[in-house]
Amino acid sequence: MKKVYVIDTNVFLQDPRAIFQFEDNEVVIPAVVLEEIDSKKRYMDEIGRNARQFSRMLDRLRNQGKLHEGIPLENGGTVRVELNHRSLQYLKETFIEVTNDNRILAVAMNLQSELQASDPAKKVIIVSKDALVRVKADALGIVAEDFLSDRVTEYDNIYKGKLYQEVSKDVLNQFYENQELPVSILEKERLYPHQFIVLKDALGTPASAVAKVDETGKLVKPFAKEPEHVWGIKPRNVEQKMALELLLREDIPLVTLTGKAGTGKTLLSLAAGLLQTEDMGRYNKLLVARPVVPMGKDIGFLPGEKEEKLRPWMQPVFDNLEYLFNTKKPGELDQILAGMGSIQVEALTYIRGRSIPDQFIIIDEAQNLTKHEVKTILTRVGEGSKIVFMGDPAQIDHPYLDELNNGLAYVVEMFKDQAISGHVKLEKGERSGLAQLAADLL
Repeated sequence: MKKVYVIDTNVFLQDPRAIFQFEDNEVVIPAVVLEEIDSKKRYMDEIGRNARQFSRMLDRLRNQGKLHEGIPLENGGTVRVELNHRSLQYLKETFIEVTNDNRILAVAMNLQSELQASDPAKKVIIVSKDALVRVKADALGIVAEDFLSDRVTEYDNIYKGKLYQEVSKDVLNQFYENQELPVSILEKERLYPHQFIVLKDALGTPASAVAKVDETGKLVKPFAKEPEHVWGIKPRNVEQKMALELLLREDIPLVTLTGKAGTGKTLLSLAAGLLQTEDMGRYNKLLVARPVVPMGKDIGFLPGEKEEKLRPWMQPVFDNLEYLFNTKKPGELDQILAGMGSIQVEALTYIRGRSIPDQFIIIDEAQNLTKHEVKTILTRVGEGSKIVFMGDPAQIDHPYLDELNNGLAYVVEMFKDQAISGHVKLEKGERSGLAQLAADLL
């Protein structure tokens, strides 16, 4: 039985092509949704871009017929703009205020009342990214769903880049003797290129080994021998060793790191970048960028030149650089960076239109990027460059993103089976005992 999906505005602002995700069912767009999208189309950000793309797509559909009567889609469904069923008569008994959310709920409620009389088997479902809209719909007896088509994977299936596996003592001995193992001996689930495996003795003895799937995905080999320290930084746990292995490999131009606050993502990336830029000369420049997304209320416009405006947003990067350079006096880091000239700290606002060859690029707080933004960044990377995306998907400040549809998760999932990329999730905090406890408890 076909269903009727009433779509909230935030769905189209997240995915402008969402109308094509409902198979052969009927998609209803309340008129108020067009008004809300019209108010967003002048925004010079991802929301504005999606609003404009949705508007142009509807305009093209208009050439096929009248939108208020319904237009067939390629997948067998239909889409229409609902001009009627706007009465708030029944809704006012529960929700008195006339808001855009309540107007969308009224459309769904009135459609449901009409169908109960004419076609009781046909179900009306409201689709919204707004949790409270779904709660209110449920209170009104309307089926409500989140829009899940933009999620890259299920919650429990997010790729971690590592796994732990128990093997026999004979397999461990074979690994130590031959310095490799065929994946077929280990595989209980699919393994990906550059995936890390911690081998443990199935009998419970202390014998173990840390290995990595090679670029072909067919062999498991030991780590490359890592340096004793990287710009004074020594890995404190096996996950940090995994991260450094990926960061220092020239044949892996794309690295993604996820983990809670304090797991060492930024510090390790900066140390690896400085080593390969300043000491090894592998790259011409170290470029560090992060999205300008505030946590909590925005602090408004800032005075000064571009560098002065960016300083508060980029301060976490400068904090790590001060630690690496062991600076003690105010202004000392600025003098060092000015003298070196090979370290550039930028906001991602300025990356569009650039081509970035022969650079070590670090994108911090990448969980606040959309899928479109990470595509824009990756298509800027030139020959001879290496790019590192890192962040904590559990700490998202963007209003339309969550743990499963953000740009960082998108890159991790889409590139996990590519030989040119590597990923690891860092789980053990090393900032301080307090920071680790706060990350776990809060």
